[in-house]
Amino acid sequence: MKALVLHKPNAPKEVLPTLKPSSLLTLEEIERPSPKPDEVLIRVHAAALNRRDVWICAGKYSKIQYPAVLGSDGCGIVVEVGSPDHSHWIGKEVVFNPSINWGDNPKAQGRDYQILGMPSQGTLAEYITLRVHNIALTPTHLTHEQAAAFPLAFLTAYRAVITQANVLAGDTVLITGIGGGVALACFQITQAIGAHVYVTTGSDDKLLRAAELGAKGGANYHTSDWDSILQFASGGFDTIIDSAGGSDFNKLMGIAKPGGTIVSYGATMGTVPEFNLHRLFWKQLRIIGATMGTDEDFTKMIEFVELHKIIPVIDSVFSFEEAGAAFDKMNESGQFGKIVVKIG
Repeated sequence: MKALVLHKPNAPKEVLPTLKPSSLLTLEEIERPSPKPDEVLIRVHAAALNRRDVWICAGKYSKIQYPAVLGSDGCGIVVEVGSPDHSHWIGKEVVFNPSINWGDNPKAQGRDYQILGMPSQGTLAEYITLRVHNIALTPTHLTHEQAAAFPLAFLTAYRAVITQANVLAGDTVLITGIGGGVALACFQITQAIGAHVYVTTGSDDKLLRAAELGAKGGANYHTSDWDSILQFASGGFDTIIDSAGGSDFNKLMGIAKPGGTIVSYGATMGTVPEFNLHRLFWKQLRIIGATMGTDEDFTKMIEFVELHKIIPVIDSVFSFEEAGAAFDKMNESGQFGKIVVKIG
């Protein structure tokens, strides 16, 4: 079968972030996997990229194993099963739960937790084997490209918005970094709940696109007083969903309402310097982490997407032969929505 393979690079680790991901990836023939008794074999229709894919290419991920077939998002059709007990899955259109071995504690993942695509074979291949536990029927209102685009982003977003923050109708919510797949999933989920949603981004064009999707307001975080702009427009936020961290995190605590909640699911801007602990306790804020989600989160997320007929925002679709260019586009961080690769 064909797969997009990342081999161990010859360049020093410190040089990897300066290289185009496409220079490290090759489309080649590898052995097709066979399903174990608790698995099914799936012919992949489409896969979607996530930020972790380009981080792995850049060597910014722990315990990278080479060669690697990346990709955590995808959809396909079941063509073979490892046990007759699962024969009813043959011919079914499915999406992939990228959260593997969460563990027994619903509050946090266990030591054996993995995300599909590292170290296990990912979705950027013509075939993939997955445990029956990690597939679900594809929502019928979605195309192959749309189905491939939503599992990881919406799982992460569902846990952040609903499981951790418990956002309710009428709440005022800020989502930072709009344009990325998870941020847009958070946006669509909070809108479906009936919250009033505001956004930040580093691009005025993305602010306009967010407004077209129904954002109540927003600010460009390259503007020095972006927090004051949002405070004036909103009156403060019941919930803030953040993926950046960095020095602006203290500003987020400033525009959170007393008793408000901040959920962090990423740290693209690094650690928080001179963390304002006084603001945290005086305003009685709740700061909660969120990473991926449990199997229950995934099941409830699928039900939510189906109930509200949510269609994920797609930035662009590439052919399998153009997958390297898809990685380069993700690496440039200019997308608004998910980047999808059509496979079969």
